[in-house]
Amino acid sequence: MPLRTKTPKLLDNPRIPVQAKLAAAWTSFMFLVIYIDYFHLYQPGEIDVIRGGEIFVFDITGTLVSIFFVIIAIPSLMVLLSMALPARANRATNLAVALLFIPLSIFNAAGATWDWAFYYGLTIGVELLILAFILRSAWTWPRTAPSATMPTSPDREAVRAQQRA
Repeated sequence: MPLRTKTPKLLDNPRIPVQAKLAAAWTSFMFLVIYIDYFHLYQPGEIDVIRGGEIFVFDITGTLVSIFFVIIAIPSLMVLLSMALPARANRATNLAVALLFIPLSIFNAAGATWDWAFYYGLTIGVELLILAFILRSAWTWPRTAPSATMPTSPDREAVRAQQRA
């Protein structure tokens, strides 16, 4: 019986830039918003209410649809801005927009019936988790980048200790 003498190679786990994490989080957030709104249409009678000219308690008007567009355009633009803005502006923008979207996400439960409480609790909960990730990532943005000449090795703790020093 042959003996295994080779150890499996460790997978490389490079650091992901904060900007990429934020852009990915905003992308995930947007996918959720789109699908949550789409699945909302599956509720019995919802399409009939929309055809009747109302959304929640609001009459469907050009102004209302424009407001909805702005609400959706902001996180869509955050995908781009998270990659394009300089660090200081990026951090501040992500903190401000994520804080703004917390009450907007919670507002989605307004008018929900108890039959749909699990759905709204689940969807809003996942949105809030993503927003919390965005807030944490922006808040803990590293103050200095490691030197380009700093050696890298599988021993990441040694590299991190050198960065702290």
